[in-house]
Amino acid sequence: MKPVKSFHEHLAAQAIVEDLKTFNEQVCIIFDLKEKVGALADALKVFEENHVNLIHIESRLSNTKKENYEFFVDCKARTKEELDKTVDELKSKSTYLQILKKDQSSEYDQGVPWFPRRIKELDEFANRILSYGAELDADHPGFTDPVYRARRKQFADIAFNYKHGQPIPKVKYTEEETKTWQSVFRELTKLYPTHACDEFNNIFNLLIQNCGYREDNIPQLEDVSNFLRDCTGFSLRPVAGLLSSRDFLAGLAFRVFHSTQYIRHSSVPKYTPEPDICHELLGHVPLFADPDFADFSQEIGLASLGAPDEWVQKLATCYWFTVEFGLCKQRNGLRAYGAGLLSSFGELEYCLSDKPQVVSFDPEKAAIQEYPITQFQPIYYVADSFKTAKDLMSAFAMKIPRPFSVRYNPYTQCVETINNKDQIVGIVRDLKNEIIVLEDALKKINDTKLR
Repeated sequence: MKPVKSFHEHLAAQAIVEDLKTFNEQVCIIFDLKEKVGALADALKVFEENHVNLIHIESRLSNTKKENYEFFVDCKARTKEELDKTVDELKSKSTYLQILKKDQSSEYDQGVPWFPRRIKELDEFANRILSYGAELDADHPGFTDPVYRARRKQFADIAFNYKHGQPIPKVKYTEEETKTWQSVFRELTKLYPTHACDEFNNIFNLLIQNCGYREDNIPQLEDVSNFLRDCTGFSLRPVAGLLSSRDFLAGLAFRVFHSTQYIRHSSVPKYTPEPDICHELLGHVPLFADPDFADFSQEIGLASLGAPDEWVQKLATCYWFTVEFGLCKQRNGLRAYGAGLLSSFGELEYCLSDKPQVVSFDPEKAAIQEYPITQFQPIYYVADSFKTAKDLMSAFAMKIPRPFSVRYNPYTQCVETINNKDQIVGIVRDLKNEIIVLEDALKKINDTKLR
């Protein structure tokens, strides 16, 4: 599913009310404590003495200092003074402290838009959609079809009620829906061998073998999501409609792709005004099983976290010219890897013709390139490889003005903000351990060759 180019301003996680009597702000504080008897009790006493109510608390060993403990605390404060005093006292007992949920105008926020730190926090914006599934424009092929509109609402309701960690509800597609899929599947698979990149074609065969990809069957999101998770750690999440660019890209940071579950109207199987299950499963899904492409997609998502609005728009535009409409170099010439191409009969043929302009992928230029959304693209960007594209995006992301760097922890499925020396020391220590393992493996490989 592509992100829309125009996006709404992010709402603050919790509004700060000017009247201190009705302040009542809920925040999440993360801090560490030195390991000593009574350390947690001392910290909890700070909350009690300042009349800050605890809602939830979690603890774990610190990632930065192994002898310390790290705590996540959800709490509510009645006044700003009580919250400020609590934070100040906790800072005196901690090596570091961060406020995770707060108003954008708060002194702690430094103007950084809120973004999810834990994968389950995707629930907080998954239903903040720009249009609901049954809300069709007047020029939509299904606008005057009450049966189709009712069906779209059924799909939207499934996504709207979904929560992280649940299995994606399976759908029994109708005969008419399956025939629409069949028409799309049949025509596109004729073009894939000569127009799609090698990585796509290799994985597509695996999807046929493992996920029920065939003409007479629409694969289930849950089955496909499990397959992707085994390959690269990516997963699918049902979505009820279009998300803003910021929210959509934030999902990629956690290797989560927000996918629609409905299908286009049967009257025009070769056209859809918005992403549908054909676009998602045929265009997007295969390459999320490729490690390099998965890393590239996540890189765009991580870059978007906490970025200013103008930078989110730049990243969304880079996404458009890569994940949606990208070309890549292969031994047999240019091939398509963008989902918008791989799910469109006409544009898949057009993009490899001599009609459009083709240039090397450069995030600086792609980020400000204008593009049409209702016609074939006049310009396509070509990547040397998914890995080089990721490296270019990483360098581009370094220019985003935000007071921290971000790092995804696949073990906890959390995004870590890196903004102090202790965290860097911990990361370097982990890297040294990885290097020791690699050196040991290399030595054993060399010893084996000498035998």
